[in-house]
Amino acid sequence: MNDMTKNIVLWLVIAGVLYVVASSINTQPSQQPLSYSSFIHQVESGKVEEVKIGEDRISGKFKEGGNFETIKPPVLDMDLMPTLIQNKVQVNGKEPERQSFLTQLFLSVLPILLILGIFIFFMRQMQGGGRGGSGPMTFGKSKAKLLGEDQIKTTFADVAGVEEAKEEVQELVEFLRDPAKFQRLGGKIPRGVLMVGSPGTGKTLLAKAIAGEAKVPFFSISGSDFVEMFVGVGASRVRDMFDQAKKHSPCIIFIDEIDAVGRSRGAGLGGGHDEREQTLNQLLVEMDGFDGNEGIIVIAATNRPDVLDPALLRPGRFDRQVTVPLPDIRGREHVLKVHMRQVPVAEDVDPSVIARGTPGFSGADLANLVNEAALFAARANKRMVSMEEFEKAKDKILMGAERRSMVMNEKEKLNTAYHEAGHAIVGRLVPEHDPVYKVSIIPRGRALGVTMYLPEEDKYSQSKRALESSICSLYGGRLAEEMTLGFDGVTTGASNDIERATKLARAMVTKWGLSEKMGPLAYEEEEGEVFLGKQMSQRKAMSEQTAEEIDREVRAIIDSCYGRAKQILEDNRDKLDLMADALMQYETIDADQIDDIMAGHKPRPPKDWRDQGPGNGAAAASGDKKPGDDAIGGPANTH
Repeated sequence: MNDMTKNIVLWLVIAGVLYVVASSINTQPSQQPLSYSSFIHQVESGKVEEVKIGEDRISGKFKEGGNFETIKPPVLDMDLMPTLIQNKVQVNGKEPERQSFLTQLFLSVLPILLILGIFIFFMRQMQGGGRGGSGPMTFGKSKAKLLGEDQIKTTFADVAGVEEAKEEVQELVEFLRDPAKFQRLGGKIPRGVLMVGSPGTGKTLLAKAIAGEAKVPFFSISGSDFVEMFVGVGASRVRDMFDQAKKHSPCIIFIDEIDAVGRSRGAGLGGGHDEREQTLNQLLVEMDGFDGNEGIIVIAATNRPDVLDPALLRPGRFDRQVTVPLPDIRGREHVLKVHMRQVPVAEDVDPSVIARGTPGFSGADLANLVNEAALFAARANKRMVSMEEFEKAKDKILMGAERRSMVMNEKEKLNTAYHEAGHAIVGRLVPEHDPVYKVSIIPRGRALGVTMYLPEEDKYSQSKRALESSICSLYGGRLAEEMTLGFDGVTTGASNDIERATKLARAMVTKWGLSEKMGPLAYEEEEGEVFLGKQMSQRKAMSEQTAEEIDREVRAIIDSCYGRAKQILEDNRDKLDLMADALMQYETIDADQIDDIMAGHKPRPPKDWRDQGPGNGAAAASGDKKPGDDAIGGPANTH
């Protein structure tokens, strides 16, 4: 019906435009009209043979040939007919045009229909063509998308790796299916559930699964959809969203990225009216105000629970906070199995092996891993996705795409080989460090070389000894360059290593209390103004003397680790040369070849990937690199 109305209005507008254009077309002949005085003069001169007199025009032809036309003046000329008869001009009358009844009716009704059609059209445009439109009259209307019971196909079977979170929200499904079971004992269902977790852990997917299992209407909206440039729009949209939800009760309202509208009040600067705060106030009232919203469950997702207003988090509004963590090794295996349902995998693919090789991966990361593997298989025109493609996809995600086209001269290539060998040897020999998994001097991403470590198990904290070992391994590359090229030959390739090592050492002193001299005190303020950010609002919480002591303690940690790493490389100079030669020969060496080198033997040739396997864990490269930087470390080394 809406499409029919739009078509009718459209054709009415087109008809009106055509009518106006047709009416405005100049119907005058191409020749210049003859003036009335010249016409009388021509008649009196006997040059006119015939005339045809109309209501406002006189047309005719001359005796010598040629036609003419003149416009009658608005005054009555009583001498015209006698003059024409006297000069023997043949006079004819022009029959007036008569329109049919239907034509007259159409012309009389058309303006009314046109005005009415234009009015309806613009009113519908202002209202946005219905709910969810974008017209000016819809500023106060909710932009929440309503998904019916049959539109949501997601179930708990599609959610893996977050078993504890699934158990927390399964009660909501039971209540929506059978509310009497809980009300019989006086229990009340939580008004709201706040899902907290890192990006990509499956918060939105879990909310969809709740709606799919409960078979109830599902309203979905983003926190940023509430706030517009006009005052009062956000609060109006909140009211309208809950009004719509009441009509479909019981139902679920899902607000994604609620931190966009639920930030702590009073954080803005400059005073004035804060539209975002009014939106939050309305949301607080709707969730737990004077008028109850029975049967409406609000589910919100955020990865910034620290910035939310305390009034939003209290019981009665968001009664529960469900943490959706990164999956552990068993969770990653289940997530991989879910995503592999859509991909034809070969028999040699073992999800448990891939799960051990991807610590720190979120559900979205694992989905991307499966997709990249499928793309690798498609490029090779394979019918099945094998373990080889999964290994390539993992290396691409962790280290970046290979840049085989990047040409390095032998001197720079040798320097990179020594640099990566320094990382690998120090990382292999310091205590509580993740084992070395792979070393490569093939440029990947923004790094010229990569040294990868594999955690043997999921880690959730780090000891002081492990942190110091990480700092030692970070300086291994620079020290290897210094030992082989001299101090004057050291390159800028260690800039990222130095930056990361300095951050680790400073965090040990100022955040984690791992300095005996400075003690277990926090010397950094991380809480900043909501709108200014941390850098602009960071307040100094220490004296100048304390800052100097912190700098000295950080320098002491760096010097100690630097000295340890240097001693390790000096004691193993033969292994350093052996590993650099192996890297120049093979470009990439694995754990077995590294074992041969550390035993003092020449490394064996690289195995086929099918025989290597990823071991007990996996590696990950560090974050953004500048050209010339190397990438080392993994999730356990990122702080």
